[in-house]
Amino acid sequence: MASDAALPLVVVTGMAFEARIARGPGVEVVYAARADRLERALELALARGACGVMSFGTAGGLAPDLAPGTVIVADEIDGPSGRVATDSAWSERIASALRAALPSTPLARGVLAAVAAPVVTQQQKAALHARAGALAVDMESHIAAAQASARALPFAVCRAIVDPAERTLPPAAMVGLRDDGTTALGPILRELARAPAQLPAMVRLAFDARAARASLVAARKALQRAGALNAT
Repeated sequence: MASDAALPLVVVTGMAFEARIARGPGVEVVYAARADRLERALELALARGACGVMSFGTAGGLAPDLAPGTVIVADEIDGPSGRVATDSAWSERIASALRAALPSTPLARGVLAAVAAPVVTQQQKAALHARAGALAVDMESHIAAAQASARALPFAVCRAIVDPAERTLPPAAMVGLRDDGTTALGPILRELARAPAQLPAMVRLAFDARAARASLVAARKALQRAGALNAT
């Protein structure tokens, strides 16, 4: 049996581009957009051994003051099975490393909501924020939290806001996502041809996504340099 120091950090994401950012030395990444596929991939990865589990990628904004690109280091996950705390010491090391390396990147600590179905409209976001007091929402963190807890592994979250609370996602933003977390361009183009009025919202989303991606890339590099990808 390998020592804990030799075991990888398992990073959980929903989309292929997030997985590409997360990969690196000492990291094993699992990703899928469909929950059952993600659960199975994570089970297999953890069965091989891990030093910890991190949920990494983008998140939808719920708190009204969080701009695209804001990094969320969660203290708790509010998911379908209730609230699960992240590892406090590890989360603080992550946040401290990001503050030191990225002083111009907004960073927030608090609750992250995790859901089984997309939260798309401004009204849905406002209702979830009011209910859970969460800063942001994703569809993977509750899966990662549950499996980490079941194996008594440290768990942390590092996510970047992509669509802020005041934005409703256009239908074209959702149609191209495949179950495996990759994106198909054809369905997006067909949806825009059917309803071209969505184009301005898609352009705004592209700018928001660029901000989120830049924050994730910078955060990944900062955490590697600071040794904060090591859960212990």
